[in-house]
Amino acid sequence: MDDNSNDLFDSISPSAPRPARTADPIVQAAKKSVAARDSSESYDASHIEVLEGLEPVRRRPGMYIGGTDEKALHHLFAEVIDNSMDEAVAGHATFIEVELSADGFLTVTDNGRGIPVDPHPKFKDKSALEVIMTTLHAGGKFDSKVYETSGGLHGVGVSVVNALSDHLEVEVARGRKLYRQRFSRGVPQGGLELLGDVQNRRGTRTRFHPDAQIFGEGAKFEPARIYRMARSKAYLFGGVEIRWSCAPELIADKDKTPDKAVFHFPGGLKDYLVASLGDEFQVTREVFAGKSERQGGHGSIEWAVTWYGGDGFLNSYCNTIPTPEGGTHEAGFRSVLTRGLKAYADLVGNKRAAVVTPEDVMISAAGMLSVFIREPEFVGQTKDRLATAEAIRIVESAVRDAFDHWLADNPQESSKLLDWVIARADERLRRRQEKEVSRKSAVRKLRLPGKLADCTQNAAAGAEIFIVEGDSAGGSAKQARDRQSQAVLPLRGKILNVASAGSDKLAANQTIADLIQALGCGTRTRYREEDLRYDRVIIMTDADVDGAHIASLLITFFYQEMPQLIRGNHLYLAVPPLYRISQGGKVLYARNDAHKDELLRTEFTGRGKIEIGRFKGLGEMMAAQLKETTMDPKKRTLLRVEVIDEEDATKSAVEALMGTKAELRFRFIQERAEFAHTEELDI
Repeated sequence: MDDNSNDLFDSISPSAPRPARTADPIVQAAKKSVAARDSSESYDASHIEVLEGLEPVRRRPGMYIGGTDEKALHHLFAEVIDNSMDEAVAGHATFIEVELSADGFLTVTDNGRGIPVDPHPKFKDKSALEVIMTTLHAGGKFDSKVYETSGGLHGVGVSVVNALSDHLEVEVARGRKLYRQRFSRGVPQGGLELLGDVQNRRGTRTRFHPDAQIFGEGAKFEPARIYRMARSKAYLFGGVEIRWSCAPELIADKDKTPDKAVFHFPGGLKDYLVASLGDEFQVTREVFAGKSERQGGHGSIEWAVTWYGGDGFLNSYCNTIPTPEGGTHEAGFRSVLTRGLKAYADLVGNKRAAVVTPEDVMISAAGMLSVFIREPEFVGQTKDRLATAEAIRIVESAVRDAFDHWLADNPQESSKLLDWVIARADERLRRRQEKEVSRKSAVRKLRLPGKLADCTQNAAAGAEIFIVEGDSAGGSAKQARDRQSQAVLPLRGKILNVASAGSDKLAANQTIADLIQALGCGTRTRYREEDLRYDRVIIMTDADVDGAHIASLLITFFYQEMPQLIRGNHLYLAVPPLYRISQGGKVLYARNDAHKDELLRTEFTGRGKIEIGRFKGLGEMMAAQLKETTMDPKKRTLLRVEVIDEEDATKSAVEALMGTKAELRFRFIQERAEFAHTEELDI
């Protein structure tokens, strides 16, 4: 009986003994359906859980502060100090005190108006302070009459801090009275207390300790990080003074964080940027900085930017809130700087700036950008990215004219900046070319240039590549080589003079692309020693003036595009013969005229006719001759290329001899004319 007969047996004789069998899928599905129906019937209103007060914050802290890691822990401080900064920006507070105590408590005090303590209209039995501290989406930031701009608009900041602190205490000095209320994990530990009268004191003091149940045992504030966060607030608003203090025992021995400091930057972002860069090389003498005050209800902006030799950065803020992921204000700033530079290039007739992109402008820019706008929109509660579309217009309208005037007022500095940015664009295009070559190589399984006769060994150690000019010389070299360890790459004609060519010509030159691809190590900043496919790169050209010219062009290429290859002792010059001298059965080779005369004088003294043949080029030599004289490691002579002079002197010499300025070459010739002899010229 098969499996299906069991179902038939069940339907005909339910009471009969059933044969042993495996669980039937249809029966099991029916049982599950009944169980599901029973379960759904038992799922009623009593199963709906309502989280009240601040319990949602404790259940899902990641929704409010981005997690429970170190970054989230320090975000608590940001939420508290942002409230004090809003008071300062609104003109009600002049100082903020930040104190990190030995017991792990962090205290933030300001001399603002103080949180209201009178009964809340909607909650008659609670003070406004208690409502703010225990209710999500409660605060004064929703009413633009109270705060024209503010960092906290969601109304959850300080209540979230309260929910995630095992102890929190708020003191309010308001109307010459001092009030206090304590909380634990968001729950009031008693009502609002009146502590008495106070003189010469006003504002809010918030003292809190992070909850180990949320952040883990041992979680504590890092002095250096709190110090940096407090300092950043001071330069974002020059009208506030921030006073820092920390228990000395909390600061590690190697930590240079001071235990006491006062931050006040009247010059705002410019002061901070200049102090941060210190003695770093800067392209222009002056920092481009400025500010635009709020007009007609629109936002205000402050900025400072310069270009230097390091990696670029743009630190942006909205209403003193850091926006590490950027947003619309950064987009507007990048756009207006790029358009301004390209417009200046058009004004001075520099057509090379056409390829410049915002990436080229900002890749080496050190910038600070701070905007103040009403009711900004952020991506996420942690406010890492600004989404307000109006910010683009605010930034562009404020910076555009200022940047145009700054460029026009400093023509020499502006030209330096323009050349600097164009050089960054050239580098980007060069990297793209290399990346495309790399991508094509990967797709084609590292297919090498068609004319390359590669060696059979895979390891770079001991491998050599001979760079020769022309197919004829390449054919002889391929026959003369040791296939195991020697590769040959013929070049088509003279290589491009890279010292006088633009990036577009360099990127479009197939000969250079083949050479870069064959070596495999990349160029300039993308050069990787470990990717070099050969231990020796040997330039092998004819022993005449044309050959010397080709060799100099190749050396210039390596010096400019792969200087590390020269410093790593990988670049060599082969020394092929110019003459073949024979007498009877004796055959010798001479490198040049002087060597020929020496051999005739010292080596050929016997009887018999001396025959002297002059090679027109490597292609005229038989493979056996080329191997014997130039390619056999046991018999050949190689000259290693080195940079033995000072780097600046070498660079100047290359620019004079190979660059675009003919007057430099003329001066070089004039200065050395007395050392040239007519009989040495190959005419």
